[in-house]
Amino acid sequence: MRPRVSVQDSALRNGNFSLRIDPVRSEDAGLYEAQVAYNTGVQSCQVDLGVITVTLSPPSPVVENEPLLLSCNSSHQASLVETRWFHNGHLVPTSGTFCSLHGALSILRPAMSDAGSWRCQLRYSDNEIISATYNLKILGFDGPTNPVVYAAAGSAAD
Repeated sequence: MRPRVSVQDSALRNGNFSLRIDPVRSEDAGLYEAQVAYNTGVQSCQVDLGVITVTLSPPSPVVENEPLLLSCNSSHQASLVETRWFHNGHLVPTSGTFCSLHGALSILRPAMSDAGSWRCQLRYSDNEIISATYNLKILGFDGPTNPVVYAAAGSAAD
């Protein structure tokens, strides 16, 4: 996993044997065990790393009015019970423009107003709730509703 993993050598003397993984990938999910030998004893601990991913299809950049699919997947082993989506902190009703099914959200005609922070929240049969965020960027026209622009002769026009 090098060079994505590190142990803070300076912290070892203080008893901190933390492992840092940056960036985390889907395949990093699983059970990790640390063993530390000190004098005549061995200490160990186990940590189960779960990973959640949000993917975009088609990949960025997203063009205004072209359908897109945001998918939310987790390594959690229980059965998925519910998926909720939030846009800029507000719960998104999944009807009409937005359709949610099995951890995915389709946006049929994305608009410039759909850009921003999207968070999926997955709830499982064991009541575990997991969430992740995706920052959606959309290419489109974000100008006046009337596409007529007047400019004086000899001046610049944007």
